[in-house]
Amino acid sequence: MNNSTEGTWDSLPTQLTEGILQTLEEIKFTHMTPVQSACIPLFMSNKDVAAEAVTGSGKTLAFVIPIIELLLRREEKLKKMQVRLRTASPLPPVGAETLNDVCLFFVCLLPRQILLIGGTNPIDDVEKFKENGANIVIATPGRLEDMFRRKPDGLDLASSVRSLDVLVLDEADRLLDMGFEASLNTILAHLPKQRRTGLFSATQTQELEKLVRAGLRNPVRITVKEKGVAESAVVQKTPSRLCNYFTICRTENKFNNLVAFLRQHKQEKHLVFFSTCACVEYFGRALETLVKKVTVHAIHGKMKNKRNKIFADFRALKSGILVCTDVMARGIDIPDVHWVLQYDPPSSASAFVHRCGRTARIGNHGNALVFLLPMEESYVNFLSINQKCPLQKMVLTEEVVDVLPKVKAMSLADRAMFDRGMRAFVSFVQAYAKHECSLIFRVKDLNFSTLARGFALLRMPKMPELKGKTFPGFDGAALDTDTIRYKDKNREKLRQKMLAELKERPPLPKRNFIKNKSWSKQKTKTERRKKRSAKRKHEEGSDVEDEDMKELLNDTRILKRLKKGKISEEDFEKQITTKPKNKIHGGGASGEEEAEEA
Repeated sequence: MNNSTEGTWDSLPTQLTEGILQTLEEIKFTHMTPVQSACIPLFMSNKDVAAEAVTGSGKTLAFVIPIIELLLRREEKLKKMQVRLRTASPLPPVGAETLNDVCLFFVCLLPRQILLIGGTNPIDDVEKFKENGANIVIATPGRLEDMFRRKPDGLDLASSVRSLDVLVLDEADRLLDMGFEASLNTILAHLPKQRRTGLFSATQTQELEKLVRAGLRNPVRITVKEKGVAESAVVQKTPSRLCNYFTICRTENKFNNLVAFLRQHKQEKHLVFFSTCACVEYFGRALETLVKKVTVHAIHGKMKNKRNKIFADFRALKSGILVCTDVMARGIDIPDVHWVLQYDPPSSASAFVHRCGRTARIGNHGNALVFLLPMEESYVNFLSINQKCPLQKMVLTEEVVDVLPKVKAMSLADRAMFDRGMRAFVSFVQAYAKHECSLIFRVKDLNFSTLARGFALLRMPKMPELKGKTFPGFDGAALDTDTIRYKDKNREKLRQKMLAELKERPPLPKRNFIKNKSWSKQKTKTERRKKRSAKRKHEEGSDVEDEDMKELLNDTRILKRLKKGKISEEDFEKQITTKPKNKIHGGGASGEEEAEEA
């Protein structure tokens, strides 16, 4: 979309209501984008639509405008509890609220709408719906499914949706691949079959079976391509006005490069993506200290009440930094984002495209940069082939200041920062191990010593991936890290109390473990049980004679030979069954246990 406009609103086959045109003029949307010019006439002519267009192409207005128009044209006046539109989206609450905000532009035309998202009390939503009603419902699948079960609380949502006109599934690819299928089936079972249905996504699924399951009847498929791209050429999935870069950094120098970049672009607006919530907490705090005179916010999926306020505050900024996870990768519209910085590549390749789409929206220019380790460079070719997303190499300045000692000093000054660093390191390694591109992102390729230095750790954490490993080149802090205190006095007081209680407890007896021995070479439980039983009986002076003891030991040897493949099962049966039955069972192992051994 070199030219992102596709004519004025007056050029539509069916003229829009004056109130909608006036609202569009007020929010300065004077021209349509290609996806809007394609979808609006189809919706207006009672067609089901499955639309795929690059992120930031104006998909939201492509379904909001015709829906508002259809509701305004109704001859019958809408009732308070009569739901005519429903949008279901897998977006996090912030993304659903963004969609809600778009609809609120037209609130003077249609005053009754409700937002149903997770993170709030469902009873409050029930009371709000009963009191105010709603003609438009914007919801996440889980909360919407829950609302259908609230009849005992006085909400009969199933009755309210009997006259539903339009269902929109936003970010449809995620609805169909994120485990929402059960919720989606429950929702669809309550909706009338005679309705318009629209599916919208930047990376639309091509499987017609799933589209049919979602309730579409002979849908019109719309794919908006970049203008000027030949039909035979590979169509990229990111906007043409997005400059997409990658840079290669050594593990221990990666954070230094990020800080240097942000210091050089203080007057711009940045989204910085990390792989985990713990990394956002840790590196976000570090950036607050290291990048002076710049507002730094942090958002991740585990935040509840604070998240929406932080998002609103960042949207209002002219420049600043938002450190975040993939909770901000989809359905989020933030004006004037200059750079999307991917400090950690996302766990799925499709999320890469959606992250980049937070900039270069609606025909604007934008930039994206992903930081890769030397062993990850083949990810560039993977993205070009798998996601139709070509990247250019960017060489960062060599004048990089080492800020890691300052991060270490922050950990020494406050145990809370020390704890964040340890959690961030552990969560990063765990996320790395689960990466979708497991042939490129391999834990065994990580140098844990340099990685720990890059995280400015004072010591290595205890975790299974590090067990039995040595870390040459990593010098932990000489001091005892247990002496690091919390700045929060109440928290430190509680820690000291717990340490005192631990000292007073008697030490737990040590358990004997078989170390450095594979499971297959360890004695089975049954073998050990038989030997212990025989030994106990012998020591207690039981009726078990020396001859019986020899026979029991011989049984064990025969069993071992069978397990090692030295004798066949037929030979095993012959050698065992030639003995009297009373002596076979003398070892205390039941027939069930012997079958388990074999």
